[in-house]
Amino acid sequence: MRIFIDSADTEAIKRCWDTGLIDGCTTNPTLISKSGRDPRSVYDELAEMGVPDISMEVMGNAVEMQNEAMKLYTEYKEVATIKLPMCQDGLKVCKELSNLGIRTNVTLIFNAAQAILAAKAGANYVSPFVGRIDDQGYAGTEVVRSIVGLYQQQRVSTEVLAASIRTTQRLVRAFYSGATVVTIPPGVFWNSYQHVLTDVGLSIFEKDANG
Repeated sequence: MRIFIDSADTEAIKRCWDTGLIDGCTTNPTLISKSGRDPRSVYDELAEMGVPDISMEVMGNAVEMQNEAMKLYTEYKEVATIKLPMCQDGLKVCKELSNLGIRTNVTLIFNAAQAILAAKAGANYVSPFVGRIDDQGYAGTEVVRSIVGLYQQQRVSTEVLAASIRTTQRLVRAFYSGATVVTIPPGVFWNSYQHVLTDVGLSIFEKDANG
């Protein structure tokens, strides 16, 4: 059971990382763009922080994705997970990287059929987008469950990394549904500490401890 932080805000990631409870980080072009940073400056900070698993997304056609993936792996070695889109070119590159022993994460997964193809391409992770599936009127965590069940039945080693998580409830349900990794925004991570009864209990304990 591993928790990744889904962000390119290195200060926010650092606060989460310092808790000792975080196992990795996922980024994407949208998060990088919102940060206003060059992608490599973000990756550099995360690597220096000690984050052992950083999803670094590549874009373009197969040749462009392959070239960028090899540059990233050369620079960041074992901390780099190459994040690839669920498309023909993305899976072609995933297969080539898998043959080289380079860790991959196939993103933008919305059903089990896509997850089958990603696993066939040798993906280490597949990332079903729970929140975006919920937006379509059916349960994203049920898609997680279907992929996990299929992989278990077929003895597939690809891990399910649940993404697009917007609430602590969906974090919990993603793990209940069998995801081995869930990536969450910093806000969802901090909200996971909270419960009104915990606050009340702490207040009572502090009052009693102080006489």
